[in-house]
Amino acid sequence: MMSATSPDPAALRTATVLALLSATGFAAKAVFVKLAYRHGVDAVTLLALRLAGVLLIVGLVRSWRRASESPLAWRDWGAVLGLGLLGYYLASIFDFTGLMTVSASIERLVLYLYPTLTVLLSAWCFGHAITGRMKAALLLTYVGIALVVGVDLAQARVDVAGLAWIVASTVAFAFYLTFSPPVIARVGALRFTELALAVAAIAMLLHFVATRPLAALVQPWPVYGWAAVMALVSTVLPVYLMNMAVQRIGAGRAAVIGSVGPVLTIVMSMGVLGEVLTPLQWLGALVVLAGVALVGRSK
Repeated sequence: MMSATSPDPAALRTATVLALLSATGFAAKAVFVKLAYRHGVDAVTLLALRLAGVLLIVGLVRSWRRASESPLAWRDWGAVLGLGLLGYYLASIFDFTGLMTVSASIERLVLYLYPTLTVLLSAWCFGHAITGRMKAALLLTYVGIALVVGVDLAQARVDVAGLAWIVASTVAFAFYLTFSPPVIARVGALRFTELALAVAAIAMLLHFVATRPLAALVQPWPVYGWAAVMALVSTVLPVYLMNMAVQRIGAGRAAVIGSVGPVLTIVMSMGVLGEVLTPLQWLGALVVLAGVALVGRSK
């Protein structure tokens, strides 16, 4: 007889497929961005197009689902607004700006540091203890990223400003993850994510109107295509797929399955974009993955 904490085999297989599809969608985002940039679009315009698509899709899904939901308290609306701006608006702008000059592989590995930053922020903001095992995991992770980035820095193959934007995106998303759990507990994970995405989309559209002429919306057709693909395949679908996986096997197991994301990004960037990692950078990537996995187990 299975334990209460173990999902049945059918649910586990289904959830594994859902989590892998979600991870693949998220992993492909940087590759899609790089492909769109080949047509001359800038970061703000591309992100505005992507989030406009997200807003449309989320609005249609919520309208179709017509879930019976209780009204949000004012404090929850304020939290959704602030966290949506932080985790999906600012983090996305920083990320897309960095991707103009940083490779998709390096971007994904640096972004993958967010669980370690969340641990540090939780300790700093809420006094959560950091165990010896967790400290070792954090050290391992940052040694790995130093190996990955250090090779390109030593050979002047990475744009320092672009790398700084990616780091800023990682920090913003880590703050989002640090402060969102109590809000998610009150609002619900899926509803919270939908509302946060909507907040970010509206903010991004206002940002575009304030900083770009409307003529900037006239782009080559491939740009619209990549923006639509990013909105559906790398944003909305992964969110719903991961939520379905979590419902079946829990957040911990789903997160472990989703940890293949950086490897998927590297493989896709090599196959589609022609990016290359040196043997030392591959070693660093494996060290980063091991460190983050250990952080997850320590938590």
